[in-house]
Amino acid sequence: MPILSTKLYIPPPRPGLVLRRRLIDRLNEGLHGKSTLISAPAGFGKTTLVSEWVTNCNRPTAWLSLDEGDNDLTRFLTYFVAALQTIAPTIGEGVLVALQSPQPPSTEVILTVFLNEIVTIPDDFLLVLDDYHLTDARPIDDALTFLLEHLPPRMHLVITTREDPNIPLARLRARRQLTELRAADLRFTPGEASAFLNQVMGLDLSDKDIDTLETRTEGWIAGLQLAAISMQSHQDVPGFIRAFAGDHHYIVDYLIEEVLERQPEPVRRFLLQSSILDRMNGSLCDAVTGQQEGNARLEALNRGNFFLIPLDNQRHWYRYHHLFAEVLRMHLMTEQPDQIAALHRRASEWYEQHDSPADAIHHALAAKDFGRAAGLVEMAMPAMRRSRQEATALGWFQCLPIELFYDRPVLSILYAGVLLQTGKLEGVEARLRDAERWLQPKVDTGEMVIIDEEEFRGLAGSIAMYRAAIALISGHLSDTMKHARQVLDLVPEDDRLRQGAAAALLGLAHWTSGNLEEAYQSYADGMAHLRMAGNISDVVGGTLALADIRIAQGRRREAMHIYEQALQFATEQGETRLRGTADMYVGMSEINTEYNNLYAAKQYLMRSEEQGEHTGFPQYRYRWRVAMARIRGAEGDLDSALDLLTEAERLYVSDFYPNVRPVAAFRTRVWIKQGRLDEALGWAREQNLSVKDDLSYLHEFEHITLARILLAQYQHDRADHAILDGIGLLERLLKAAQDGDRTGSVIEILILLALAHQLQGDTPAALTALEHALTLAEPEGYVRIFVDQGHPISLLLEKAAKHAIAPNYVHQLLQAFGKAEDGARVDQGLIEPLSDRELEVLRLLGTDLDGPDIARHLVVSLNTLRTHTKNIYTKLGVNNRREAVRRAGELGLL
Repeated sequence: MPILSTKLYIPPPRPGLVLRRRLIDRLNEGLHGKSTLISAPAGFGKTTLVSEWVTNCNRPTAWLSLDEGDNDLTRFLTYFVAALQTIAPTIGEGVLVALQSPQPPSTEVILTVFLNEIVTIPDDFLLVLDDYHLTDARPIDDALTFLLEHLPPRMHLVITTREDPNIPLARLRARRQLTELRAADLRFTPGEASAFLNQVMGLDLSDKDIDTLETRTEGWIAGLQLAAISMQSHQDVPGFIRAFAGDHHYIVDYLIEEVLERQPEPVRRFLLQSSILDRMNGSLCDAVTGQQEGNARLEALNRGNFFLIPLDNQRHWYRYHHLFAEVLRMHLMTEQPDQIAALHRRASEWYEQHDSPADAIHHALAAKDFGRAAGLVEMAMPAMRRSRQEATALGWFQCLPIELFYDRPVLSILYAGVLLQTGKLEGVEARLRDAERWLQPKVDTGEMVIIDEEEFRGLAGSIAMYRAAIALISGHLSDTMKHARQVLDLVPEDDRLRQGAAAALLGLAHWTSGNLEEAYQSYADGMAHLRMAGNISDVVGGTLALADIRIAQGRRREAMHIYEQALQFATEQGETRLRGTADMYVGMSEINTEYNNLYAAKQYLMRSEEQGEHTGFPQYRYRWRVAMARIRGAEGDLDSALDLLTEAERLYVSDFYPNVRPVAAFRTRVWIKQGRLDEALGWAREQNLSVKDDLSYLHEFEHITLARILLAQYQHDRADHAILDGIGLLERLLKAAQDGDRTGSVIEILILLALAHQLQGDTPAALTALEHALTLAEPEGYVRIFVDQGHPISLLLEKAAKHAIAPNYVHQLLQAFGKAEDGARVDQGLIEPLSDRELEVLRLLGTDLDGPDIARHLVVSLNTLRTHTKNIYTKLGVNNRREAVRRAGELGLL
């Protein structure tokens, strides 16, 4: 049986009696809430109780046994999905694909997608996280908190742990969503102790003896079990009972020593030596202990209640109770300290032979056989990279002595890659130098150790590639280009992966510096290499960069074609749920928003959400919010737009793509529309923006935003310096954008120049700039870039119409002002008409949705919804929701 399956196996309940019916009843009563927490020290029977309960509660149960190796979030989520697949085999496949992608989405996105699948499970069910205290990672705690806050109604979460998890327990208690059992609850009552000792353990103790044992152990189950095992071979049972007392730690030491001393030497040796194993089967035990008949030994120990827990139905895999294992290991360290390394080394060899590299590495590290561990890590890394387990790999690398990397160039370059992928730049250059010295003319460098020969052949190219990536992250574009070109020179043409990565990095550097055509050609070349290498996911994901570049060049129709072609390619490959597909629908939405086709824009965002339910994407969640904010702004709902942009800024995570349109600048533009000039000026000061700055494409969007602030400032206080500074900045920006073939920016700058000249009363100059903008914008169908400027640009367009400037296009733009999407004004029969957004809220008020549900549907805060509702009541002349719906019906608004 694969080792993974042992983590998902529900331990069998104790045969015979259900000893703690009172606790089973409490657990059943707690099923009305979200969760159950069973928190107590070792040896209180937490796992046994839950296994007895789930076996008899008539609910499907998914079980995940956690261990210390599950601190990697990707690994935890993978096991989490696998556990639920034991009761719903068809769910979670897209999530597993997302977890293994080169740039996995955030935990919230993954869990949101998975929760949407979980709600399709038709029956009430349980998910048990056993031994949760063995995880020690805040990201996992955060994931569990998110899960509890959005738990589907049919799902009940059960956690067993030695210490309280770092989740909002107080909130769950306050909401009566948590059932708790603690040590005081789990202690055996005298009656339970009697049934356990006499009926389960086969003893014949008097009530007095049982009372003494129960008092001495305070109902502590592990103590009672250890005492029972020892008494099974004692002649003087009452004397034995009188002989021990003290706290739990003393009792454990005393009783386990009693148990061990009474075992034949082969059994005692087996127990001590096999205690190094977290999981064991007969073959593994034979390899580690050097004994034979390991299977028979394990079966005998299980029959004798030796704290052995089966991990599968076939009784093939077992583990010791954690408490028992801890004491056995202490005895092993005391009695056979010189054997421990050899035992771990044998375990490592067995796991290597049985294709379990993670366990092989774990035991090699425990043996301090770092040379062996290094070789195993080097061989395991290709698979670790494919499954996106960089955090686990980083832990391995950090356990290895630093001097070990000096003569292992492949290991060094792999370590550098993991550091880069986990966002830890410190130490990357040192590892690159360790690898690089083996490419120099031979001096006294010692003996080189290579395990992965194929990786070594591409060593020089990998070093240059990682240096290019470091330079790009650090903003050193000339170094990025230098190192990327080195890769292209160093690696053969058939090394498609490195050729593709280098060309893509070169394209990103050109993009960041504003050389858009070179950027497009280089990046497209990179994607072509990756396509030939079979990296379909990277090719589809790379579409986003290619389309963004074309949009910056003002070639929106071509960008739309790029999206459509990429989706068609993914479909032809049978891969419609790849990384990037949901993001492409966001891009298509943005293009339709610019065309003023808001209905289609919303449909594409809905399609993105639907796609995300399968893939865990859109990866760039902030872009979805920005796209929706643009739609809300076009509908006149600026408060909702601000809410979305605030959330987008929180979700933004930097990567290799240049952040040429910062979310904060979008928000500032909304402030300008709202007349919040002080906030806008504050943003400019925070960014240290000035009209005298050297201009660059990376900050072009921000400088255009600064120009907008200056024009708004002039409108507010008529300060001449503001309009003059604004025009001067716009003229400089225009030249830079024209030189860089950035037509998208050129159109926007020309429109702002036209408005600036109009503010000065210079109509001829305003019309000249506007005509130039119209000439560039008409072939690509721009609409919102004009309409979003509001009444001032509509006045200027009317003047353009009188001068027969682009008459058809100007007529189309004028139609877009103040109209419904079908071009006809809506007569609502109200003195102050409802806005499009208020009408949308009103229609939802006529449904069964409550306030929070409506806010979620509209992707706005509850406060924003209340503001809309208040405005609706005022305009309709009503005081509550029922009256609003009735009045809207009378007016034909619903």
